[in-house]
Amino acid sequence: MSESKYESKITSSPCSASQIYRVLSDLKNIEKVKDLIPQDKIQEMEIDSDYIRMKVDGLGQKIKIAIIDRIENDTVKFGAEGIPMQANFWIQLKEVNPTDTRIKLTVKADIPMMFKFMLEKKMQQGLDQAAEMLAQFPYSQWQ
Repeated sequence: MSESKYESKITSSPCSASQIYRVLSDLKNIEKVKDLIPQDKIQEMEIDSDYIRMKVDGLGQKIKIAIIDRIENDTVKFGAEGIPMQANFWIQLKEVNPTDTRIKLTVKADIPMMFKFMLEKKMQQGLDQAAEMLAQFPYSQWQ
């Protein structure tokens, strides 16, 4: 196993860091977008403020994604359980001004060497897409 670190491109959201943090630091907010999650890929979802537990198609067991650290208006760090490798990821926020907050995602994972080359490009693309999605999200509309 080799620990790998992947970072998304930095994206810009028109919301304040506090608006973004308020939404991302409480996983119960996923209830509001639960209908957008493909039901054929994810089932048996349990949602709490601090974690999500779900059965993911292809893994055969439930996985848990939990918030393991919060730094107000700055960082939300997550850990994963029930996946075939050690992994953490976090979302970093840097407010330039109240209508411009920069977002960056980082993943650290112990990926077996034989899979590392195959996953590297997909991991980078996925992180960049997730960062873009998070930047476009209408945080100011969520109460």
